[in-house]
Amino acid sequence: MLSTPTDTCTRLPTVRIQGTMAKRVAVILSGCGVYDGTEIHEASAVLVHLSRAGAKVQMFAPNADQMHVVNHCDGKPTEEKRNILQESARIARGDVTDLANLDVSAFDALIIPGGFGVAKNLSDWAVKNKDCTIQPHLERVPRLSTKPESHWACAASPHPRCQNPAWLWPYAQTAGAVKEMGCKHVNTGVEKAHVDVKNKLVTTSAFMCNAPFHSVFDGIGVMVKETLKLA
Repeated sequence: MLSTPTDTCTRLPTVRIQGTMAKRVAVILSGCGVYDGTEIHEASAVLVHLSRAGAKVQMFAPNADQMHVVNHCDGKPTEEKRNILQESARIARGDVTDLANLDVSAFDALIIPGGFGVAKNLSDWAVKNKDCTIQPHLERVPRLSTKPESHWACAASPHPRCQNPAWLWPYAQTAGAVKEMGCKHVNTGVEKAHVDVKNKLVTTSAFMCNAPFHSVFDGIGVMVKETLKLA
């Protein structure tokens, strides 16, 4: 088993920011790198916006092997083996906890940054698409809590006014799969977020759209803000 500086989940201390109680947010990572793990810029944007909002953050990742390792120069799989938790530690600066130790009662909200690791390491969506299964330790989380959950990058949000959707929204076909699973897809611009108040779910497209970095960053900021409102 992998030993990390925080191999057990402890309840985060209550902190007050400018007279209000700080929100406690669990961020779930799936490795390090867009093609086989967490999209680094999305994770960084989430952490920046949470920090600015005064939230208390703890990061988690499964202690298991990645589905595979991809050479990010040519996009091709290699024969290398890597551990999801160890790779996620690169983003978390070493401060990441085994997802198996996530205590849902210690947090007010959950955020999952995007990247193909969500479809490869947190689920087998990359292989089975709409018939996918969820990583067991992640699957149990929504069942244990009614607190707001922010899950993005698994939901494409093609905007109807895009003049060149095939280029701007390269993963737009995901919307069709979402509908096949019985979910409602809502078109939203990259700098916006969609809030499902009933199900306490906030989504934004992020790099599902070929948008400028600052637009993705701003959209993630809206997602974080709306998630904290629900928390």
